[in-house]
Amino acid sequence: MSDCNNNCGSCSQADCASRQESFFVEENKFSHVKHVIGVVSGKGGVGKSLVTSELAVLLNKKGYKVGILDADITGPSIPKMFGIHEQALGNDDGIIPAQTVNGIKLISINMMLDDEETPVIWRGPVLAGVVKQFWNEVIWGDIDYLLVDMPPGTGDVPLTVFQSLPVSGIVIVTSPQELVEMIVKKAYNMAKQMNIPVVGLVQNMSYLLCPDCGKKIFIYGEGKGEEMAAALNIPSYAALPIEPEIANLCDKGEIEQFSHTYLNDMIAYIESI
Repeated sequence: MSDCNNNCGSCSQADCASRQESFFVEENKFSHVKHVIGVVSGKGGVGKSLVTSELAVLLNKKGYKVGILDADITGPSIPKMFGIHEQALGNDDGIIPAQTVNGIKLISINMMLDDEETPVIWRGPVLAGVVKQFWNEVIWGDIDYLLVDMPPGTGDVPLTVFQSLPVSGIVIVTSPQELVEMIVKKAYNMAKQMNIPVVGLVQNMSYLLCPDCGKKIFIYGEGKGEEMAAALNIPSYAALPIEPEIANLCDKGEIEQFSHTYLNDMIAYIESI
């Protein structure tokens, strides 16, 4: 910018290249991450962590080396979905991430606590600092796709991820309710202001399949996810049903056993970027 005074602390221009560069954090010297994909939502309770886990599992099944950085510091759920309950270990080189049954690497604040049910009552700057530590202190090794499960909204942690990590693109997760259209656009517009590509939109809880006849039952209405994806030129879209079996697998820590194909087209697009 021609009127830049080189004082990033007083700058309100979120998409300034100089500002973004000044916040960039180097990865751990033993990490080699090719692509960082953020998974975001404008509000909580839409299944963002579920989508993160399913994308990771599908990429892993295709032979990629995959990691999950759980950036939802105050509401972590990733470890439980994969049956990980032990604490993370470390050495002089950094923090060693846990590995799931099928070799997906992950790190979460739950793995740093003596009791995984202990609440994390920290202010925004501290939360953002932990996310940076998960990037530059964790020994990720060789990773093709690192998925970052972000907390809902457009606050400190998403801003830190967008400014500090080399994000290749984001997937927005939503649900069918009318209210969510506005929320999706907030997440979309934040990404655009930060020059982060939006690579996909997932409408979770889109319908329930009748167990007797297979008919789709739109419990929350049909939703406008596909319309929004088209209107915003988001290149890939997926509609996920409500599946009690998936919830059961998450509760048992066996999410790697799910087998549906609803996200396959989105995976193909992620592979192309």
